[in-house]
Amino acid sequence: MIKWTVVVSTTILVAACNQHPESNDEYVPEFRHEVSASAKPWTNDDFDNDSNKFTFALFSDLTGGERERIFEVAVAQLSLLRPELILSIGDLIEGGTTDREQLNREWDSFDARANRAKAPIFRVGGNHDLTNIVMRDLWEQRFGVRYYYFVYKNVLFLILDTEDHTKERMQEISNARDNAMEVAKAEGWDAFGQTEYMAMPEQVAGAISAEQSDYIRQAIAENADVRWTFLFMHKAPWLNEGEADFAAIEQALADRPYTVFHGHEHTYDHQNRLGRDYIRLATTGGVQFSDKGLSIDHVTLVTVSEAGVDIANLHLSGIFDKTGHIPLGGDSLCFDTSKCVENAN
Repeated sequence: MIKWTVVVSTTILVAACNQHPESNDEYVPEFRHEVSASAKPWTNDDFDNDSNKFTFALFSDLTGGERERIFEVAVAQLSLLRPELILSIGDLIEGGTTDREQLNREWDSFDARANRAKAPIFRVGGNHDLTNIVMRDLWEQRFGVRYYYFVYKNVLFLILDTEDHTKERMQEISNARDNAMEVAKAEGWDAFGQTEYMAMPEQVAGAISAEQSDYIRQAIAENADVRWTFLFMHKAPWLNEGEADFAAIEQALADRPYTVFHGHEHTYDHQNRLGRDYIRLATTGGVQFSDKGLSIDHVTLVTVSEAGVDIANLHLSGIFDKTGHIPLGGDSLCFDTSKCVENAN
């Protein structure tokens, strides 16, 4: 399969600090005031306005039984927050079928909602999106590549596919997953946890092929001078004991700052691995498992500047508009199912 490189270039227009040589217009400073006293009613005038600073956002798993309207509200909230771009970490549709008409309906639904965002959304594939060969083929038909990279404001973004199995292994995993989903429907999610599918190492860790590893490492080598590198993937391949292909990617990144974002478990977690932040996001409309950890609907804002990276997680229940309400009637929604159940009782 042909892999495409997406490079996003930016042009920064810097205003002159004095009169433009070809203009009679005088320079107007960004900060003006009429306070002449030596004492000032503000702390300092060192504004946080670095021209190299930018903010991007992430949202997490929608699936496992998507809860209605959560993602639509999250998109509206992200448009209020105004990040420059938005990343996902996979599981964008329910999937799990070979019915192309059904899959296209699900993708049409996701795309229609995602396209309402003011900023572009970059897709990352998860197991719900790439369960089987039919779904993989449909992804490539609709969206081109399953793993890729781009550079934005001298920051490298690496998007990985952790369902990068051989066709034979993908079929075995798909069959086991189908059986497990039938168990879940009949007996609940607790029974799902006891199935053959859940015992497979790929269920937790996924897989990175040697071909994908080579591609990602080449992207890293060709972008040696970026100021930061971010990796986005659905599962955590480093959890698979003896895994070598993702380990080679980590080795290629050993001498530079980077941050990893992933999902799949529907619970938030932060780990320091190899001296870097490895962050697992929770949900943005997916099924929640409060008994397994911090399982809430949230979005993540990441600000990159010359000073480094700042990461903030925002609970969807705390993002409201100028009227004091959550957009799209979101006040009536439940963003933390454990508390909604408690309140109902």
